[in-house]
Amino acid sequence: MYGYILRRLLLAIPVLIGVSILVFAIIRLIPGDPARAIAGVQASPEFIEQVRRDLLLDEGLHVQYYVYMTNLLQGDLGRSTFTRRPVTVELLQRFPNTITLAATAMVIATIIGMSAGIISATKRYSLFDNASMLAALVGVAAPVFWLGVMFQLLFSVQLGWLPSGGIGTWKHLVLPALTLGLATAALIARITRSSMLEVLRQDYITTARSKGLVESVVTYKHALKNAMIPVVTVMGLQFGTLLGGAVLTETVFSWPGIGRLMVDSILARDYPVVQGAVLLLAVFFVLINLVVDIIYAFLDPRISYGSKKGE
Repeated sequence: MYGYILRRLLLAIPVLIGVSILVFAIIRLIPGDPARAIAGVQASPEFIEQVRRDLLLDEGLHVQYYVYMTNLLQGDLGRSTFTRRPVTVELLQRFPNTITLAATAMVIATIIGMSAGIISATKRYSLFDNASMLAALVGVAAPVFWLGVMFQLLFSVQLGWLPSGGIGTWKHLVLPALTLGLATAALIARITRSSMLEVLRQDYITTARSKGLVESVVTYKHALKNAMIPVVTVMGLQFGTLLGGAVLTETVFSWPGIGRLMVDSILARDYPVVQGAVLLLAVFFVLINLVVDIIYAFLDPRISYGSKKGE
């Protein structure tokens, strides 16, 4: 197992290098002059040229990338061209907010999605099954920003129960987490139902029932564990997506997270912050996939990542 983890971490290095190259190149293909955007509309040509030299924008891309990677290997992500603060400080200030939002949304999605999927599978074609799968279809199709606005109108404007945005108490977390969580819950519910139905048709489930085991024992002890691998896969991918894909939700609810920081930085042509944020999210995505692979071995003893003698 430890050898497998080490191999995965080593394989992540070229992946992260590839991500850094792609982000470095793509962000510089955005139309417009970043030096002029940073200097301001009223800036003189001399000042704009000074900004361009300070940011090495007058050098070739290969020179800019070499300097960026040299600093990165020393743990320096650069400074924000907008706030002039270190990128590391900007990310550390915002990333905990994104982690809190994504983790809360994932808990909501797991509880609602798995509960609905399990009940739908055990009560196939029932009224609850049809209703929950219809709701899941709507949840997958509904745009996140629209769902967020509807929650604001209902719970903030009409009922006045919860704040419409910002950050502070736990009440500020409810609406954005619920908005993100419901969309993910819909996907988890559909995957859980499909996987559970496949497992419930297996012979060992029929054998367990013929032994007189209680249906709840058959469902949760025998069926659910064997149905969890595709569910865990989706949950891992969705959690990684929530970390970097909560841009619309963070914007609608004025949540100061990484997603909103990336949007603001792209509009401001703040190259160092965008590069640092994407690289940070890529690292976490790689780690999440590694954790998911390790969980596989605990769910299914037949899965082994260690080398066997004679193979």
